[in-house]
Amino acid sequence: MSVQSGGKTVFGAAIGILMLETRFPRIHGDMGNAATWPFPVHYRVVRGASPDKVVRGNPKELLDTFIEAGRDLVATGADGITTNCGFLALVQDELRAALGVPVATSSLMQVPMVQALLPPGKKTIILTISKATLTEAHLSAAGVPLDTPIYGTDQGRAFTRDILGDAPEIDFAACRHDMLDAADTIVANEPDAGAIVLECTNMVPYAADIRKRTGLPVYSIYSMIEWFQAGLMPRKFALDLDDPRP
Repeated sequence: MSVQSGGKTVFGAAIGILMLETRFPRIHGDMGNAATWPFPVHYRVVRGASPDKVVRGNPKELLDTFIEAGRDLVATGADGITTNCGFLALVQDELRAALGVPVATSSLMQVPMVQALLPPGKKTIILTISKATLTEAHLSAAGVPLDTPIYGTDQGRAFTRDILGDAPEIDFAACRHDMLDAADTIVANEPDAGAIVLECTNMVPYAADIRKRTGLPVYSIYSMIEWFQAGLMPRKFALDLDDPRP
């Protein structure tokens, strides 16, 4: 077909990512590093939305700014919107109502699905950047059962302090130790643990380490957005049988 239809500015990227305004370094695996993704994505920075304001404050105070940036992503060409902070579950309903496209604000939205996968008696565990401020309101907004066990990196060496503090330099080896310490605590305290869901999008680079340390399946914003992408741009298969046998 030689004639094609238009209607947007950027083609070939289905996912739009609403980014908090930060300066800290973003390594491979972090959703703010474009090389993390095996497919193109759009980005928009939500000005004034710092990690501290969103995680320790009330992101609903920034709702209009998130909606404005989200609408710009949709107008540019995004067919689905996500964010780079799991605490933005608090604005899930408002964003999906305002943007008119599928919206996945938080990795926590995976918890009910992950729980449905597990054998009877096994639990889904949440690992968050801030157990102190992850409330029942966040869980309810993401559809998470309120009795889901929650663990945090709040008392660690570097991860929570430097991500929420937007540090210009980060010791990622120290962050890895924080993740492994949290993983050890989960294993020690939760004999019925069946899987771990990482709330924080910056935890993705350590998912494989946590999986190896605990032996448990680990789900993150990366697993969620790969699934999201698969629905927005399904893989196309040839309608033939390519087999060498006669």
